[in-house]
Amino acid sequence: MKKLEIIIRPQKLEEVKAALGGLGVHGMTVSEVSGFGRQMGHREVYRGSSFEARFVPKTRLEVVVHDEALEEVLNAVMGVARSGAVGDGKIFVLPVESALRIRTGERGDAAL
Repeated sequence: MKKLEIIIRPQKLEEVKAALGGLGVHGMTVSEVSGFGRQMGHREVYRGSSFEARFVPKTRLEVVVHDEALEEVLNAVMGVARSGAVGDGKIFVLPVESALRIRTGERGDAAL
């Protein structure tokens, strides 16, 4: 199993959620986050004053998938989240040792 931490533009959330649902991925955790990457934020103008917005709003999805589905899920997310512009986001792939469904006690792949 792999855990994906997917950081995307907030306006891409519904497209990514639909793409994942189409692949049979239904469980996910979604958080509103802010941060910056190589671009170090961006400049904005508010009421005639220019200022530096250091932290850019993003959406973070956390999803656990079976090893066999990893490449298909990665390709689907990149396909809908990519605009080609700076700030499209990142995907981090982490190993998952085990999973446990609290309600039933199922473990491992069955717990997904």
